[in-house]
Amino acid sequence: MTETTEAQVAAEVKTPSPTAENATEVPAATTNGHAEEQPASEQKPTEETNGTSTEDKAKSEPKEELPPPKEMRAVVLTGFGGFKNVKILKKPEPAPQTGEVLIRVKACGLNFQDLMVRLGAIDSPPKTPTILGFECAGEVEAVGEEVEGFKVGDRVVALPEFRAWSELVAVPTKYVYHIPDEMTFQDAAAIVMNYLVAYILIFDLISLREGKSILLHSVGGGVGQAIVQLARTIPNVTIFGVCSKGKHEALAATGLIDHLIDRTDYVNEVRKITTEGVDVVMDCLCGEECNRGYGLLKPMGKYILYGSSNVVTGETKSFFSVARSWWQVDKVSPIKLFDENKSLAGFNLRHLLYQQDGSAYVRSTVDKIFDLWKDGKVKPVVDSAWALEDVAEAMQKMHDRKNIGKLVLDPAMEPKPKPATPAKTKSKKQASEDKSSKKDKSSENGDDKKDEEAKTNGEEGEAAATTPEAVNGDSAEKKEEPVATNGEATESEKKESS
Repeated sequence: MTETTEAQVAAEVKTPSPTAENATEVPAATTNGHAEEQPASEQKPTEETNGTSTEDKAKSEPKEELPPPKEMRAVVLTGFGGFKNVKILKKPEPAPQTGEVLIRVKACGLNFQDLMVRLGAIDSPPKTPTILGFECAGEVEAVGEEVEGFKVGDRVVALPEFRAWSELVAVPTKYVYHIPDEMTFQDAAAIVMNYLVAYILIFDLISLREGKSILLHSVGGGVGQAIVQLARTIPNVTIFGVCSKGKHEALAATGLIDHLIDRTDYVNEVRKITTEGVDVVMDCLCGEECNRGYGLLKPMGKYILYGSSNVVTGETKSFFSVARSWWQVDKVSPIKLFDENKSLAGFNLRHLLYQQDGSAYVRSTVDKIFDLWKDGKVKPVVDSAWALEDVAEAMQKMHDRKNIGKLVLDPAMEPKPKPATPAKTKSKKQASEDKSSKKDKSSENGDDKKDEEAKTNGEEGEAAATTPEAVNGDSAEKKEEPVATNGEATESEKKESS
């Protein structure tokens, strides 16, 4: 009776619906109390089987692996300071964005501004790590959207704000300039920035005219050589060139400089040549020589500041040099300029190009420079070319003021072979090897001692196993001494009583 009632209740709960699917479940529900769970249990393995098969299919299907990003070599500044922070690293190749072209770099220009960046001695320095370099030349490899006037294969020179010292660089077109077909990439990397500064100083800021005289500091550098060549396009200009004595012979051979003067006592040397002074003083020393140079100016003379090379006195930034330089510049009173009919001016190409939107003005100036080059009136002086891996050595040469003209980096050049390891280093290595060998010997001796001790302990253990009295002494005897029974004294008690 109970079984019949349960079957009826189950049948009422599982009332078949007018669907075919539920109709198949009715017989199973009316069989017994557990039968209604059977369809669900049968369905779960199907779901699990189907799920597993889907996962297996997904696993069995080979996934399309994305190719690794292409990489390039680049000169990377990992932190501000010495040469150890300048490294050649692999970086992902850039892609041109809207308004940019991708340049395959063939040559890079090394400028004093790059040394300042390495030291963090410029305003608004970049965040590190960053790719160094402001000047490069090469071929257009790709063109971004909305680019006009450039196509793949064009030979160009560019002035990007950083990232120039790499195998590839994406640059906005407003900083990219076509170069003449006959111009080499090394000449292109050597001419643009230096001659831009020189041209703007000579023709726009100073308006140098026939019969004038100029005093030029660091005449042997890249900008100094550019100023000399451009000044020579104006008739009857007298040039006083200040530099170290080591460069006098090479510079005198060019025949372009009227008077070469050592920097140690250039004021007296100029006074010996002319008591009137000079019309223009061109100062790339951050104003450190401002007071002395200002005293050499004639009435209507101009003192021009265009660099800060004296700030770099070694591998690190000299804050003392910066403070001293600007302290002396501040001593030039505007009232004094007014009274003496003299002027003081400055020029910063980086600010003009990147912060003051002077790209159109700069482009027109670049075109004029290339015209002068085509006419044979100017030719960049390349001191030497270096592989990217040797950039630290090139920087050191510029630090030491040993270059005459431009230093150029060539990504295709093989680096210089590394010098043989000096004897001192070998002796250190040998010393370290000797120390390690001594340690090995001492460790071996220690192991031998441990083995001997282990053997000794083993022999003693065997002896102890045969004669426990030798190890335990009296305590063993006491442990093995039989307990007295029936009131009789033990052997030890008998000895004590006797």
